Amino acid sequence: MLLGLIADTHGLLREEAVRALSGVDRIVHAGDIGEPALLERLGAIAPVTAVRGNNDRGSWARALPGTEVVEAGGLLLYVLHDLHELTIAPEAAGFHAVICGHSHRPSVEVRQGVLFVNPGSAGPRRFTLPVSLAFLDIEGGRASARIHLLQP
Repeated sequence: MLLGLIADTHGLLREEAVRALSGVDRIVHAGDIGEPALLERLGAIAPVTAVRGNNDRGSWARALPGTEVVEAGGLLLYVLHDLHELTIAPEAAGFHAVICGHSHRPSVEVRQGVLFVNPGSAGPRRFTLPVSLAFLDIEGGRASARIHLLQP
């Protein structure tokens, strides 16, 4: 199973991101979406799970959860926007991965046996940070992630 991870689009869904996400089984958006039409465009590619980011406002955004649990390929994934707001111990709660955004800094690391993935920002470039998204591969009950740099 292949998941496309995206965050911090801030209303901009780049064509490079659409092409990169083509063929994924599911898309997870870790917040700061920008507008509901963006989720509709992503939904035309694959089923979407999304959480509200600190910049998502309005009735459409209030309808989004602040956190979400995704079951994919037999693994549990915890999704939130800002990792600093993580209030659970994911390893104790049985999560295999935590997916977040907010910082615009792409990263993949393992902490206490849990995979932490921030796909970075796929929206407007911020400072000198890269424009990116990520992929989460689930195979044989294990998850691995990789950052995919977009070339705007």
